[in-house]
Amino acid sequence: MENENKLKIILGIIYLSIVTGFLLLFFCYFSLDDFSSFELIKNNRDKLNEIKNSNLFIASILFFIGVIIWVMLLGFGSPVFLVGGFIFGKWIGTILIVFGLSIGATLLYICSNYFFKDLIKKKFSSKFSNLTEKFKKNEFTFFLIYRFVGGIPFFISNILPTLFNIKIRNFFFGSVIGMTPQLFVGASLGAGLNKVIENNQDLPSIFDIIISPDIYVPIVGMIILFLIGFMIRKKFYK
Repeated sequence: MENENKLKIILGIIYLSIVTGFLLLFFCYFSLDDFSSFELIKNNRDKLNEIKNSNLFIASILFFIGVIIWVMLLGFGSPVFLVGGFIFGKWIGTILIVFGLSIGATLLYICSNYFFKDLIKKKFSSKFSNLTEKFKKNEFTFFLIYRFVGGIPFFISNILPTLFNIKIRNFFFGSVIGMTPQLFVGASLGAGLNKVIENNQDLPSIFDIIISPDIYVPIVGMIILFLIGFMIRKKFYK
């Protein structure tokens, strides 16, 4: 038991070191200007389109692997669905994002269940003890609802199920089905932003961006999903 605990500590330190190294590299190569300059975004968009059009299969595989690594290391989902839709469009982008996020989240869940289960129980068990009985009744159904309604930061939502001992297959398939609606809407928004940039040589006004159907339709979809999720969440987390 003592040797196993030491191994967990060592592997946990290695994992945290990898995360730290990844963050340092990311912020060394990217700055806020890369995300705020319209000219830079437009030029990078053209480069990304060239890479995608030269070999869609390889570009898709690389993005797919990148999503898995991103989720495992950082746990964030929001930038990914916008980028996926922006590069690959709403249909291919949604497929890559849904399965990439689901696999990455599942691997993160497995790691958390092995390395940090005691710590997670200590931090969160008292706050979410009311959900334990719900998951015991019908694990897959309630995890599906849990994924759909959201309301918890993505990283936390991936590690919390260690409290309920969710089966790995239920975690994966529940993630795929439960996250698809919001990820499709997010990918559609990313694809819409790509189209706006394509149709404008200069940075359009906020009003011009919002009144574009490629933008306001996904936004309306997000609002509808948020309201549905809010109503279900009030009952689910009661």
